[in-house]
Amino acid sequence: MAIIAQLSDIHLAAGRDGEVDDGSGPVRALRAAVSSLLTLPARPDAVVLTGDLADGGLPAEYARLHALLSPLPMAVYPMPGNHDDRDALRAVFKDHPAVAATGTGPQAPLQYAVDVAGARLVCCDTTVDGHPHGHLDEERLRWLDDTLAAAPDTPTIVATHHPPYPIGIRFIDDMRFVDPAGFAAVVERHPQIVRVISGHVHRGSVGSVGGKVSTTCPSTYRQLFLDLTRPGRAAVTGEPAGFAIHLVDERGSATTHFVPTGNYRPLMDVE
Repeated sequence: MAIIAQLSDIHLAAGRDGEVDDGSGPVRALRAAVSSLLTLPARPDAVVLTGDLADGGLPAEYARLHALLSPLPMAVYPMPGNHDDRDALRAVFKDHPAVAATGTGPQAPLQYAVDVAGARLVCCDTTVDGHPHGHLDEERLRWLDDTLAAAPDTPTIVATHHPPYPIGIRFIDDMRFVDPAGFAAVVERHPQIVRVISGHVHRGSVGSVGGKVSTTCPSTYRQLFLDLTRPGRAAVTGEPAGFAIHLVDERGSATTHFVPTGNYRPLMDVE
């Protein structure tokens, strides 16, 4: 069984001096998330970071991110969100073979596929330069289709930053995955896909795309207020930070758990 942890929307931010304050909220929150992962009884086989890793897309933010993730003994797979800069992210994570192989042109899409304990993780780049919304153009959709076709018998998780289904929170849907029909058509063509996972929403949710279960991940930092009215209030809440754990078994069945950050211990045995 493959166990893949998902951390998202970390938003490390540099101050006026260009450095990331070690006492800042995002830093403390990421340390807590890393600590929580390390205390799980079954450690994940890999960790995927589904975008908005930095707040301003600055090299110092990615350098601090890289250092804060260093206690994790498993492979870590970063991908960009609308707050990220692909080139700065790629430069700092150049020691990751999958990232290093994603291209050398300015702002080339940062997308790749890796094998994880008998499953496959396909990381898509839905970012649009200079804009908060997401999109996969024909070239990126062709890459996704070809990548999936290369391993039709391997249970696969497809990761994006922008979710490919409506969330119901007005200002998040204003920054939506634009024209997801092409993406849905590709997903529907490949039955080995067991889950589509995304970030961007700063809270857990479950939807569907192309006949597959699709989920979003809590933020390791701040959660968004669940206001489903119109126009709704754009606000953060005091809800606990968190992350997601995705299990993929040998039969190609997938299960997702949403985990609040914290080192929770068993209170009592129940059997």
